[in-house]
Amino acid sequence: MIRSLLVAVLLLSATASNAQERVGLGLARVFNNDYLGDGKDRWRTGSYQLSYFRGPVWDGTRPGVLGELLEFRLRGETIAPDNLQNPAPGDRRHVGVLSLGLHSYATRGGMDYEGGIDLVAVGPQTGVLSMQKRLHKLLGATAPRVDNFQIGNAIRPTARFEVAREMQIGRARLRPFAEVQAGAETLVRVGSDLTVGSFGIGALRMRDVVTGQRMPGIQSDDAGEGTSFLLGGDVAHVTDSVYLPRDLGYRLEEGRARLRAGVHHSWGSGAIFYGATYLSPEFEAQAEGQTVGSVTLKFNF
Repeated sequence: MIRSLLVAVLLLSATASNAQERVGLGLARVFNNDYLGDGKDRWRTGSYQLSYFRGPVWDGTRPGVLGELLEFRLRGETIAPDNLQNPAPGDRRHVGVLSLGLHSYATRGGMDYEGGIDLVAVGPQTGVLSMQKRLHKLLGATAPRVDNFQIGNAIRPTARFEVAREMQIGRARLRPFAEVQAGAETLVRVGSDLTVGSFGIGALRMRDVVTGQRMPGIQSDDAGEGTSFLLGGDVAHVTDSVYLPRDLGYRLEEGRARLRAGVHHSWGSGAIFYGATYLSPEFEAQAEGQTVGSVTLKFNF
């Protein structure tokens, strides 16, 4: 299954524009976990993303067309019920998520664009539950007992497109955006992010799938050291989710909200980020929202 996903993404990358010679522009990592937020182990409990960027030599600006600057994305996620030992019948089922994707970034006419496709695999085939059990054992925690409380295997091609415009307001930058996505989850989302501080100028930042936090992707060589604070939020209308199958009786909360705050700090060729994000309930039987913490380290090479 993983080999098939990898072959498909490599085929996608081969079709991208070769207008300019590409070089490696950096590697970025994103780790989300609710232990770093509200201290619990439930629902959108954890995810890890590894992104590798290739494109024309970075000069602080995106290319004018999609297909020149590429992000190769590997992502895994654990979605879990509130109780991992004895889940309530109406709670969400355990979902292991593994995806491979190809994304691209461009700026044209004062607007920023990001588009891409991911092949998202879910269910026992991913092996995520087995990894979660091993991690719990390593940490001395009780292993999850949800083998019979999982959604089935599936693979969903997922397309995403975002358009945004960044505006300078004094020392701050306001960035309203709109997003459409179809596949693993089908939704339309609008929101905005406010950045206060120097970090991020001349850099490429990518948006995290779960939280919407804007993480360091490519850092400008001459950006120097700096710190920035970020506030953001968005609302989405969701019509379908492979993580909450309707044939298992789940009723989606069609309206979702995310509220986030974070701090970025850069030094020389690296950067670090920590943020916290409130996620509103995603299905009707979810009694409350949750807070997820995010950490990323970024190094150029």
